[in-house]
Amino acid sequence: MNIPQLQIQTTSGILGLQVAKPIQEIEQPRAILTQQQPAAILEISTTRSQLSIDTTEARADVDMKSVRRRIEENAQFGMQGASEGTARRAQEGQQMLRIENGGKAIIDIAKQNATPPPAPLGIRFVGGYSKVQVSIQPGTTNIQITPQKPINDVQINKPIRNYTPGKVTGVMEQYPSIQIDVKW
Repeated sequence: MNIPQLQIQTTSGILGLQVAKPIQEIEQPRAILTQQQPAAILEISTTRSQLSIDTTEARADVDMKSVRRRIEENAQFGMQGASEGTARRAQEGQQMLRIENGGKAIIDIAKQNATPPPAPLGIRFVGGYSKVQVSIQPGTTNIQITPQKPINDVQINKPIRNYTPGKVTGVMEQYPSIQIDVKW
């Protein structure tokens, strides 16, 4: 007896995938930076120094005297001469009063007045730095500095993004099938 036979043939389905990759583009623009540095404020104040030079005595040494000083010196010289003259005459009067000394008082007085002492030599060194009087009052300098802070202005730019999403498409490359045959 023949038994019918069943023959089954199957074909698997093949699914093909088409993939489009995603694309992502990112661009970061640079930040914009603006900087300013204001100049510092500088204030300088000074007081002048004062120099004082007094050459009165040095000029007097070389006989460059003011009229007032000459008048004062001559008046003093005259007073001294008058005092010396009065003293000399008083002494001569005292000599004449002393007759007990031999009575030659007039002769002695005449000898004293006839031969004056020799005049001193006229050599002298004049003008020295020690007679110049110098005084100085130093000046001052005051410096004030006020620093200024820098000015920074920063503009941050956002990133630029472009995104194209990926795509997956399924395509049947081979459809599944079943074939059944009966054999007798």
